[in-house]
Amino acid sequence: MIEFVNLWAFALLPLPLLVRFFLPKAQQLLNRNKLTIPFADDFSQAGLDLTTTHNRTWLIFPALFAWCLLITAAANPKWLGDMVEIPTKGRDLMLAVDLSGSMQETDMIVNQQRISRLMTVQILAADFIKRRQGDRMGLILFGDQAYLQSPLTFDLTTVAILLSESEIGLAGKMTAIGDAIGLAVKRLQERPEEDRVLILMTDGANTAGAILPLRAAELAARKKVKIYTIGIGNPRYSLRSDLDEPTLRAIAKQTKGRYFRARSPQELKQIYQEIEALEPIDQEVQLFRPKKSLYYWLLLASLIIAGQVFLLKNRL
Repeated sequence: MIEFVNLWAFALLPLPLLVRFFLPKAQQLLNRNKLTIPFADDFSQAGLDLTTTHNRTWLIFPALFAWCLLITAAANPKWLGDMVEIPTKGRDLMLAVDLSGSMQETDMIVNQQRISRLMTVQILAADFIKRRQGDRMGLILFGDQAYLQSPLTFDLTTVAILLSESEIGLAGKMTAIGDAIGLAVKRLQERPEEDRVLILMTDGANTAGAILPLRAAELAARKKVKIYTIGIGNPRYSLRSDLDEPTLRAIAKQTKGRYFRARSPQELKQIYQEIEALEPIDQEVQLFRPKKSLYYWLLLASLIIAGQVFLLKNRL
């Protein structure tokens, strides 16, 4: 489907005819200032006819076509695509992922093979991220300190890529849970209150950082940031487990979130599904029809044809 932004431009189509009929003809102006050569007959006898004019009448048709293309370009035609549904608003959701040394423990079983806790998070969180179309998401990685890997953005693909590229020890080998919460609150506090969500994933206890987890949770509660905490690790396959479940539960309770325990990839996948149910994407949609301008093609064609007419007129 095509629409014209400037329909009034088509009123200019008859302009060349108006110019032709209401202004003095060019030939009349030439005759009025005609230069007479007294010895023109001598040239004529020699085979040189200075008064011979070629018939250029046919050039009027491509010239008029070029004019029509120019006016159509001025009308600014746009090609309208199919209607696309986009959410009117979404949540501001921050992910905080533990990159401490214990996240390299291979106590997660997939297809009878052990994979690390971090790899499990990367695989399943990537799918969760891609399904949050309409949300703005950010990524925090924490170890000895907390680092903002991605600010809140609608570019979910980039967030998923940055998470997949994270490595154990990138932020240090300790666990600064309090700092991660504090950084998330700082990034979320300017957003609408009802849409501030943090998902914190860790397999340990707070062993580093400048702020205690419960103090950070208190700050998050004041700023209306809801925190979902996820404890990762399977004690059946690993003797190394420093998970501080009481603190994670307290953080979730204080911020009106929930605590989840992920002992396997299947449980972690189920947790993401539960969070999706608790924080559904806004179903109110807005219709959007993409538009593509076409005027530059018409303008280019008009200029090419007009140029050809000019060259032919001077050669004939």
